Amino acid sequence: MALADFAPDVDDAFDPVSTWVGWQRYVDSAPATAVADDSGWSREQRLDYHSQFVVVATPAMERVSIQLQRMLLVNRRHRGTARRGLIVSGPPNTGKTTTLMELGRIFELTDRRKHPGGQDRLPVAFVSVPPASTPKMLVTEFARFLGLPVLQRMNQAAITDAVCATLCELRTQLILVDDIHLLDTRTRSGAETSDQIKHLGERIPATFVYAGVDVHDSPLLIGPRGQQLAGRFKLLRNDPLPYGTAAQRDVWQELVRDLEGALRLRNHRPGALTRQAAYLHRRTAGVIGSLSHLLREAAVTAIMDGTETITKSLLEDLELDIRAEQQLLAPVPAQRCATAKRAGNKR
Repeated sequence: MALADFAPDVDDAFDPVSTWVGWQRYVDSAPATAVADDSGWSREQRLDYHSQFVVVATPAMERVSIQLQRMLLVNRRHRGTARRGLIVSGPPNTGKTTTLMELGRIFELTDRRKHPGGQDRLPVAFVSVPPASTPKMLVTEFARFLGLPVLQRMNQAAITDAVCATLCELRTQLILVDDIHLLDTRTRSGAETSDQIKHLGERIPATFVYAGVDVHDSPLLIGPRGQQLAGRFKLLRNDPLPYGTAAQRDVWQELVRDLEGALRLRNHRPGALTRQAAYLHRRTAGVIGSLSHLLREAAVTAIMDGTETITKSLLEDLELDIRAEQQLLAPVPAQRCATAKRAGNKR
């Protein structure tokens, strides 16, 4: 089979969620669901299903959801400029962007039910901070999301006025900003872009939620500007899931069980992966993105080779992302070894 056979169809044209069209398509597209009867699915349908796969609720996602609900209520009638917001921080591949997107989808669908036929509303906006961002570059990302024309002669102030007026007119209540770690407030452009974000937050009556890689250790929260940001935002850690205590192991096993239950393989025996929970945690270092990718690739491989089941041997043959593979080879501290040994003796 040639590589061209795996090329996406024209109908699958990619629209990033950082554009209005892409965001609406994401919200409107029903998430993958593990239906009870998939006997009528073709091989291609099952490959597509595992390519998209399900999004399972993690403890971090539930924690962010609760905090966001509270923050939205706190800000709902707030008339001052210092609205409160959230920052979701954690290592790469731990589900920060997925959390933002899923919570944004839920919020927008809820708003649509409250305001049926509300064509003049845009409850959620989603943008990403561009690399080496300047204030004009950042606000242009907002304009791009909204589909506003940005003429060459327009300066930063003019673009900002258009963006703020549009978001206020559309009653935008939740603004999601990804890759916030790219802002380095120690540089002039980074500091000025941080000021621009603060300015947008003061002009748009919405709740801002940022997500970024290890924001708690990044320059974003350093210096006077960083301290001002730290005074208005809660920081929620989205770290890899631990596996030390019985409660932590239960959480991880439940996550593996949910993902395994969503698989649609003809010969896979239920519970086979759940019994490998300890191995899967060691293999992925508790990173949800690595776990999801490993199981998706294993499922696709099992369909392609006709075995239709995921075994430990198959998982061993698959390589994960570089970060996960490096952590797998890293020496394990003695305390962790002792904890794992005790856990093994109890079983």
